Amino acid sequence: MAKKKKKFQETTIENFYDLKIDKVDELVAALKGEKDDNAEEISMNITDCTGVDDPKNVTRRGKQKQFDPYKTDFLSRIPVWIKALFVKFWFAGAVCYFIMWGLNIRNTLDSLVLVGAVMGLIVDVLVNPLFRYMETDRKEYNAYMMFPFPFRQFWTFFTNILYYIVVIIVVNYCYLGLNEIINAVKHTTDYIHVGVEPLLFGLFAVIADMVFIGIKDGIVYAVNKIRNKRKEEAASV
Repeated sequence: MAKKKKKFQETTIENFYDLKIDKVDELVAALKGEKDDNAEEISMNITDCTGVDDPKNVTRRGKQKQFDPYKTDFLSRIPVWIKALFVKFWFAGAVCYFIMWGLNIRNTLDSLVLVGAVMGLIVDVLVNPLFRYMETDRKEYNAYMMFPFPFRQFWTFFTNILYYIVVIIVVNYCYLGLNEIINAVKHTTDYIHVGVEPLLFGLFAVIADMVFIGIKDGIVYAVNKIRNKRKEEAASV
């Protein structure tokens, strides 16, 4: 019984790995630039490729638009750092507009905690998943996340909320420092107060966020460097 089973498996494997000689010949001919007279010429017209006769597939001159599998879209040409900072800036400004302006909480501490909690929630649910969607195998958006972990790590939900409460508190101090600087250099006796609005709030939030992320990345780099150095010393002994 065992011999019959083994023979069946070997036969299956042989059929599975059966070499397609004709396909190899076609590949060699294609690499050499040779054309097969009997082979069908592949059409690159979008209508032929998709099988959908859409008026959008025709140019103004009446010609069929050609399918280009290597064509890159506009967003892929924008550098990663511009896209990452813009996404962070836009969402921070949106939180300021809808939460800080919309609710108009009088108590400063309550407002900062609520805005920070909502900001952390937005980052964990929307911003970081968006970065994961846009990234490649190089993980280039990890440098713009405080906790660059997969979605299944549920503990990042709470850490992002706590972290962005701290970020929003720093943003508040940025406004206080800006007002102090302006009033220190002004030439009038009137007190000038810069109010909170989405654009400047988003800018301060991005700056504070990236400063903290830069500190974290620097600590991680230093720890990894020390760890690798110790491994090299242990291996050399």
